[in-house]
Amino acid sequence: MLYKYKNDYEKITMGLLSFIPDLKEISHLQAEVKWYCDDDERCLFLWKNDAGDFVGVIGVEVINDVLMIRHVAVTPAERNEGVSFEMLNALTALYPEAKMMGSIETTALITKWEQRNGK
Repeated sequence: MLYKYKNDYEKITMGLLSFIPDLKEISHLQAEVKWYCDDDERCLFLWKNDAGDFVGVIGVEVINDVLMIRHVAVTPAERNEGVSFEMLNALTALYPEAKMMGSIETTALITKWEQRNGK
């Protein structure tokens, strides 16, 4: 299930985002979280598994009718378990009118998800 980022989730969010190779440095992580928080059009969502643990994070930016997927990270234990696709499915339900697009880093994932879902 998706949970919208709030300050209580800052440490877990930064921990999940640190799985992204470009976000290993703490100052870069903090700047990225701040970037999402500084604009209502940008949002971070965390994914909680059936056991109640946060295992994924997805960063989005809404630009007109486009939902730009900026970041996706999943814990190593949950990778290849379909968590990324579940997060994308949940975002589609939250933003049913938006066209989903990926950044350079996330385009391959979005393409796989679209092929799997016949989009």
